[in-house]
Amino acid sequence: MTTLRQDAWTQDEDLLLAEVVLRHIRDGSTQLAAFEEVGKKLSRTAAACGFRWNSAVRKQYKSAIEIAKKQRKGDKAVETPKAVLETVEKNSKSKEEKVEQTEQKNESKSLVSFDSIIDFLSSVESTVKNSDNLREENETLKNKISELEKEKNDLLGKVEKLTENYHLIEEDYKALIEIMERARKMIVLQEEEGSRFKFQMDKNGNLERVKK
Repeated sequence: MTTLRQDAWTQDEDLLLAEVVLRHIRDGSTQLAAFEEVGKKLSRTAAACGFRWNSAVRKQYKSAIEIAKKQRKGDKAVETPKAVLETVEKNSKSKEEKVEQTEQKNESKSLVSFDSIIDFLSSVESTVKNSDNLREENETLKNKISELEKEKNDLLGKVEKLTENYHLIEEDYKALIEIMERARKMIVLQEEEGSRFKFQMDKNGNLERVKK
């Protein structure tokens, strides 16, 4: 079973419809027969062909219809006028121009699409390169941070040792000051009490008074 079409009419189909209808008019046949013939060729219903003829195609071929009617009445001397030929030629040229324009548009769309793909791939490549560069920079910074962290820990260790030594020196200094203060006091006492006593330092670093 043949599937009947319901899609839009093309210019080629309109031209075929006009040619068949004009031929049937010249041959003394009916337009319905023409619609049925076209319907079989285009897999459309006769009603669809008739609607297309009356609504869109017929007004383009008014002169041709009049000529076909005269030829049907037996006026064999009537020839197809130049205006009819020009109309057919114009429709044919219009069809070729539309096809060419469609091809150009499709080609343009293909080029634009291809350019867009190239731009997209280029941007992806650039992004990947930037990502690799950022990854390398990140690794370099991580290594640098690790080195600085190690250096910081070494410096903290040195500071801790210096602080410990400082405390030891501070304690020794305080002890020395205390000894010097005791010695000073002993000397003052010795001067006050005369020369009966003398002072000597014991094993702990303290001064003690002893008799001469």
